[in-house]
Amino acid sequence: MSPIQPLPITAYTATSCMGRGLEATRAALAAQRTFLAPCRFLGLELPTWVGEVAGLDEPVPGPGLAAYDCRNNRLAALGLRQDGFLEAVERATRRYGAGRIGVFLGSSTSGLLQTELAYRRRDAVTGALPAGLHYAQTHNMFSLGDYVRRSLGLAGPASVTSVACASSAKVFSAAARAIEAGVVDAALVGGVDTLCLTTLYGFGSLELLAPQACRPFDARRNGISIAEAAAFALVERRDSPEAGAAWLAGFGESSDAHHMSSPHPEGRGAYEAMAQALARAGLEARDIDYINLHGTGTPSNDRSEDAAVMSLFGDRVPASSTKGAHGHALGAAGALEAVICLIALRDGFMPGGLNAGEPDPALHTRYLRRNQAGALRRVMSNSFGFGGANCALVFTGGTQQ
Repeated sequence: MSPIQPLPITAYTATSCMGRGLEATRAALAAQRTFLAPCRFLGLELPTWVGEVAGLDEPVPGPGLAAYDCRNNRLAALGLRQDGFLEAVERATRRYGAGRIGVFLGSSTSGLLQTELAYRRRDAVTGALPAGLHYAQTHNMFSLGDYVRRSLGLAGPASVTSVACASSAKVFSAAARAIEAGVVDAALVGGVDTLCLTTLYGFGSLELLAPQACRPFDARRNGISIAEAAAFALVERRDSPEAGAAWLAGFGESSDAHHMSSPHPEGRGAYEAMAQALARAGLEARDIDYINLHGTGTPSNDRSEDAAVMSLFGDRVPASSTKGAHGHALGAAGALEAVICLIALRDGFMPGGLNAGEPDPALHTRYLRRNQAGALRRVMSNSFGFGGANCALVFTGGTQQ
């Protein structure tokens, strides 16, 4: 597999239960405490903790976009307004033209909550759903991409990827291919996922919800903490005048299809994705300075990922999962944790994994339990989803590539 030309990431942002924007996210990780809380979403009292984003109660669809109003698009709008991201997209639009900027986003449930709420208001006699439900603009998986594209006045190709927890990591590879093929000059990538009843009760029925804040790589780990987030990045062609300190250097994808919901016990698909990402970046395993693990906090996921990491990297590379701080944002997890990796590169900062107070003697990855400073040049972000959909991304720092 031949190395690719690195592509500059000229803007990025993230919003989650940790806060709005990069500095809030950085400060939250530095605090080394969880921002998860007992579930009270829509008045539910499920025995689990979640990462809920405050401030999503008011409609913010934008002019002419009232039909798109739903929790997922509200969070998208909130996330896009942080860190001067909208202004960065506007500059790229002036530079290349609206038709030369692609939109590649990931989500797992889109606006499903809107339909769930509509079912609560069905006609008591006929069972008909309320007329105010706009399925195509909310629940439909393309709603997110369509809303972002329309609200920003973009006219390039757009797609929404839904492959569970790898959704918003895979969009980076889609963007890289589109730029390499000359289809677009820049791409808005990222992911948005929000809490909904199907997700909460669904993972509950699978007995995968932790009754406390999740504790990845802990010997007592017992499930995930579901969360919501919006994270975005602007990837441009190599000669962008705004090319700076962050680059997409490599990506790897695999689909091992071992099981509908359980990862391959030896982490074969995860290994293949990481190996591909290194090859495309023209790097060896020894070149990576930090790995942001998928690390969900379930017994099987962490064991499988540990096996893959040890097979490829051994115990040399510092690694951690940040989900103990912000939870598992499902379709937005890949983008959120990619942004965390970009913060790590920018600040020379490796966030420690929370809630892992009792090391598991069966896991051998060099897992960080406290924040650690270090000069980082190359980092990897892992995202592994249901059905064996795997993606690994390599980001590099520095102004010269």
